[in-house]
Amino acid sequence: MHSSGAGVDGARGVLAVDSTAPGAAPRGLDAFRRGWETQIGDDVFQLPAFSADTIGDFRVKGNVAKVHGAAIADLHAASATRTADAPGGDQDLVAMYVVQRGAWTLGGPPGRGEQTVPAGQFLVRHVGRLTAFETTAHLTAKFLVLPPGELKPLLGNRVITGPADSAEIRLLTALTDMIHATVADLGPAGVEATHGALIELAKAVAKGRFDDVEPRLAPALTQAAKDLADRRLADPELSPAMLARELNVSVRTLHRAFAAVGEQVATYIRHRRLQEARLALAAPSGRLSISELAAHWQFADSSHFTRTFKKHYGQTPTEYARSAGAASLSPNSHLPGHGPAESA
Repeated sequence: MHSSGAGVDGARGVLAVDSTAPGAAPRGLDAFRRGWETQIGDDVFQLPAFSADTIGDFRVKGNVAKVHGAAIADLHAASATRTADAPGGDQDLVAMYVVQRGAWTLGGPPGRGEQTVPAGQFLVRHVGRLTAFETTAHLTAKFLVLPPGELKPLLGNRVITGPADSAEIRLLTALTDMIHATVADLGPAGVEATHGALIELAKAVAKGRFDDVEPRLAPALTQAAKDLADRRLADPELSPAMLARELNVSVRTLHRAFAAVGEQVATYIRHRRLQEARLALAAPSGRLSISELAAHWQFADSSHFTRTFKKHYGQTPTEYARSAGAASLSPNSHLPGHGPAESA
């Protein structure tokens, strides 16, 4: 069992918990609850009472970040979980569930029944009172607790559901990943800006559209575009226009977002393709020809690929492949400083 926290100043907190190790499960829920109460706080979300089965077998690995009155939990549950039948307790918050694997079943208000969020879907709703829920084993999900101020009027009594790969959820996911990576080191101004960006993107989910005049969202939009580009690098259709279309923003908005962080969309795509081609040239076996590499990474022809590669790396692809091959044969090639670099 491992539980740790950092940056606890009332405005932010970080919790890491892992009760998946052998023998840790009987104490897993207690440790998670203690960590939540000390690092995140009941003022954000009050953890409910759980069933006896859950208490005895709580195998969950997760990271939770608090930013002002919001909390973001990345959860991986090996065991199924279930609350007590009537957890009770008044709450006033907006909850969002983004399920990548497994399913999360939520008890509804009186007369409205249960709602299940399956893999590949999200659900967002206002919560006025704790209700029962259960999750399947082998769950992977994000759970967001958000302050109701600006979001509750947008939601009212609505429950909004949709695909987890929608443009707005992609942007929100990119931002939450960035928050987990940086929140422990943020100063007060950074915490405030991060909280504002999180609320703005949650509003985009509620409204079903992205507010392209909100400058705080540029880093999240840029990261979401990079993540998508990285998955489609060999796609001949990959372009700023395609990325903008997939993320439900205008091409102008996408270019503005990259410019705000000092980059260009087309340059990022070209450099990432060059990086992948460079790694392929250094591969010890099964190396493609220069013309095959050019075609695979969507360069116009081998001459264009060669010129672009040499301009970026100072060697032609053939020269680089030769030097990489020589380095791999060197008795010291495993030492730092020998062999090709992994990235540009």
